[in-house]
Amino acid sequence: MQLDHVTLVAPDCDAFMRFFVDIAGMRVGPRPPFGVGGYWLYLGARPAVHLVASGVVDSHPAERPGATRIDHLALRIDDEAEWRALLERLDCHGYAYQFAEVPLARELQLFVRLGPGVVVEFVTAQF
Repeated sequence: MQLDHVTLVAPDCDAFMRFFVDIAGMRVGPRPPFGVGGYWLYLGARPAVHLVASGVVDSHPAERPGATRIDHLALRIDDEAEWRALLERLDCHGYAYQFAEVPLARELQLFVRLGPGVVVEFVTAQF
């Protein structure tokens, strides 16, 4: 078994698409004609992130006390040059981010909050 994709329901699919294309290096690719707005964003040959316009899917808001929700999605970067390029793109586009170290794992996490309830993590080995 493997993870197929993550679906994000967003009020501004274009802004989310730009983040994943301009910052994460994904590309917009083919998407079935669902009749609703959105994008499929690809890593290699597979669509990894599906964006759907708000109001289309009942997303069961996580604001309810005790509600279960997905906290974040994480993308791994194994190349130091790619990591540095990510930092440059984030700075160039004005995204705020936070770092954290994974105890005992010698990994570094970088978190970007795209909106309420939507966090993207990039993780790498410490170089």
